[in-house]
Amino acid sequence: MRKSRRERGESQFGCLLGLILLGIAIFVAWKMIPVKVKAAEMRQTVVDEAKSAGTHNDERIKAAIMAKAREDSLPLTEEDINIVRANGEITVTVNYTVPIAFPGYTYQWHITHSANNPIF
Repeated sequence: MRKSRRERGESQFGCLLGLILLGIAIFVAWKMIPVKVKAAEMRQTVVDEAKSAGTHNDERIKAAIMAKAREDSLPLTEEDINIVRANGEITVTVNYTVPIAFPGYTYQWHITHSANNPIF
């Protein structure tokens, strides 16, 4: 005697639910990964500028960071950049918030980059 689909526990609902969750995960990744890549590039710029503190003044460091922010379309202002030189060291800290728009909700992703290096 043949069993019906329902008796064997087979259902299309599980597959459909899995596809919906997969679609949501892909959509979130599609929105978040480019921001993460831009944040990594900004972090590298902050580290590079902190390393060159011996040859660059604070205004030149801020200008380089702001140029990278404009290149990557990051919502960064000069007030978001904090540079402290003390005891032969420099600390460069950058704080900014990137809004990521989802249908019905805008996530505010707060990002902080900090680099501390000796000044040669």
